[in-house]
Amino acid sequence: MNKTNFKIFFIDRYQLTMTQAIRETDLYQPVKMFFEAQGYEVKSEVCGCDVVAIKANNPITIIELKTRFNLELLLQGVDRLSYSNTIYLAILESPNSGLKNRLNKVKKLCYILGFGILLVTIPVDKVGYVTTILEPASSRLSNNKRKSKKLSKEFQNRCGDLNTGGSTRIPIMTAYRQNALRVLNSLQNGRKTIAELREQTGINNIGNILQRNFYGWFLRTERGVYELSTEGLKSTQKYAHVIRELTNPYK
Repeated sequence: MNKTNFKIFFIDRYQLTMTQAIRETDLYQPVKMFFEAQGYEVKSEVCGCDVVAIKANNPITIIELKTRFNLELLLQGVDRLSYSNTIYLAILESPNSGLKNRLNKVKKLCYILGFGILLVTIPVDKVGYVTTILEPASSRLSNNKRKSKKLSKEFQNRCGDLNTGGSTRIPIMTAYRQNALRVLNSLQNGRKTIAELREQTGINNIGNILQRNFYGWFLRTERGVYELSTEGLKSTQKYAHVIRELTNPYK
């Protein structure tokens, strides 16, 4: 990362009210736009990682978000080393962040582990910005090539960025769920054969999605022919906004 040109990147579109408690998800947009300004494509909640940033001819970059520095954040970072050696810990800069009076010790620990540190500041006027405190160093731990490939494949197979980094206890919009929603959308007009669905959606493994029926959205009416189940019909309304994003990503 170019520390000179991108030391601080200001965000002026994501404002919070004075009465709101700052959450991990509030750190996502400043971090996302910080990396997008450097030419990265950024997506959230990929294979358990809060934020993943990918740029041509650069290693996969993973960013974990926390409102305070703690052991859980460090353990998350260590776990993410199985995917990539380029890990940032993004921490909210506040009196309760766990960094006050011990930043040098935290930097030393993160340097040993190979982690970079980003501080996300949301001041009184609620205009967030990101400051690079430490760049990632070469980690002594080597990443798992199989897991790294899995992460990259999931990233590339997703359409857009329909999650928010740092989210908990809500369904993640994975590439598999997106494909299932494409099938759901195609079946809204009535029953279709697998061949028709494959042609309309462009999904090669559509047979596996229909036969597995993970979400209970599909019913087989006869060999190779499917329609929506009662749950599927309900889900067309529940996920209508997501389906619009998937079918009209530029609108």
